[in-house]
Amino acid sequence: MSETINVTIKVWRQKDKDSKGEFQTYEAKDISTHMSFLEMLDEVNDVLIKDGKEPIAFDHDCREGICGSCSMVINGRAHGPEGGITACQLHMRKFKNGDTIYIEPWRAKAFPVLKDLVVDRTAFDRIMTAGGYVSVKTGGAPDGNAIPIPKQNAELAMDAAACIGCGACVAACKNASAMLFVSAKVSQYALLPQGQAESATRVKNMLAQMEKEGFGNCTNSGQCEAECPKEISISNIARLNRELIKASVTS
Repeated sequence: MSETINVTIKVWRQKDKDSKGEFQTYEAKDISTHMSFLEMLDEVNDVLIKDGKEPIAFDHDCREGICGSCSMVINGRAHGPEGGITACQLHMRKFKNGDTIYIEPWRAKAFPVLKDLVVDRTAFDRIMTAGGYVSVKTGGAPDGNAIPIPKQNAELAMDAAACIGCGACVAACKNASAMLFVSAKVSQYALLPQGQAESATRVKNMLAQMEKEGFGNCTNSGQCEAECPKEISISNIARLNRELIKASVTS
């Protein structure tokens, strides 16, 4: 039998990027502890709609921890109080009856608030467009065993490729740096032979676009790694720096 709890939520409400926002208080009553955090917000929105009020705007899609859309800061932490998960994977059993929960959007110059908890994360798309791909012709698809790749490199590349581009690293960083995201996208190619042909232009172009978008600099506080839902390692940032040095020398 499901236990139910009552919680108070203080949600950041903001009409658009040019408006001044503020926290507004709502009561979430008889919430099943089996509900996900987003399902709790759905319940609150149902009540708001029935009362003729504007529902809380928030991003979501897969609700399975895959897409990275559910970008919100919950009680001061990106994606909430539990590590290694997205907000849609957070369940209400992590909260207690009578708790007050603060919910706000990512806070970064490069992620302007569009409405309430929804921010514009297309800066990440532009960084990817600047070099996060392989454009050279690699021929037909060879057999998986035809290109020998060290097991360690393959595993590290897969770990880096696990990044879902949610932006939690930016939200958690005191400088709003996107270095963990960019380093993961650089690393997933830098570790594989298919990415070598464009390695120099890739790292330069992606870093230049990151700076252009207004993200801050990395000062190695490690908060990005601590809050990343896919637990991307900051060792990728070290690899990115090595790739940049190599690109600078070879050019």
